[in-house]
This record gives sequence, structure tokens and C-alpha cells, in this order.
Amino acid sequence: MNYLFSIVLVIHLLAAVAIIGLVLMQHGKGADMGAAFGGGSSGSLFGATGSANFLSRSTGVLAAVFFVTSLTLAYIAANKPKSTGGVMQETVQSAPANAGKAATNNNAVAPVLPSSSSLPVEGKAKDIPR
Repeated sequence: MNYLFSIVLVIHLLAAVAIIGLVLMQHGKGADMGAAFGGGSSGSLFGATGSANFLSRSTGVLAAVFFVTSLTLAYIAANKPKSTGGVMQETVQSAPANAGKAATNNNAVAPVLPSSSSLPVEGKAKDIPR
């Protein structure tokens, strides 16, 4: 399946570059006025209007190829085999940073914090400056 993805991706990129080139080669609607003053496009390889038709049809075909390869790449990406398990299963399990210190320092005493119910309520009001 991986080789199919690579082949479709190469075709997709080539079609994209070719579309860019063909669009840049095409004349805009204002370019017809330049032909009236000696542009001389009637002597070209495809004739006066033949090049415009050839370029626009080529662009249309390449746009269709680009569209089909886009859908194919989306289909291939959506149908990849899913890995089993969660995201966190493959993480490295390490010991906490203070695990070694706690094991060697057994005489340490954890600080005891007073609960909020043991503090007098009116004592807090006296400490607030007016």
C-alpha cells in the first residue's frame, strides 16, 4: 500500500506543477488587443485560436487528474491500518525525580498545615489594614 501512495503522490505533484505552468502560459482576455497591433499569433503552431484551445483543454485534463489523485490520496490516508492501544502506551515510564531522595532521607518530617476551620474568623478581619 505504501508504494501505491508514493506513485499517486508523484503523479499528483507532477500534475500540480504542470497546471501551474499551463496557467502561466495562457493569455488573459486583454491579450487579444495586442494581436490587433501586430501580435502575429496567427502564424503560430496551432493557429490563431488553436493554442488557446489546446492550452485550456490541457489545463482541464490536468485539473481532472489532480482532482482524482487528491481523492485517491485522501482515500489511502483514511484507510491506513489503525494502531491498537492508546497514545500513552508507548511513553517511557520513569521514576519521579525525588524518589531517590525520599528513600535515603527517612528522618524528614512533612510540614503540617493548619486547616481552615482552626483559624479564627474574626482574627482575619483585624489584620486587614483600613
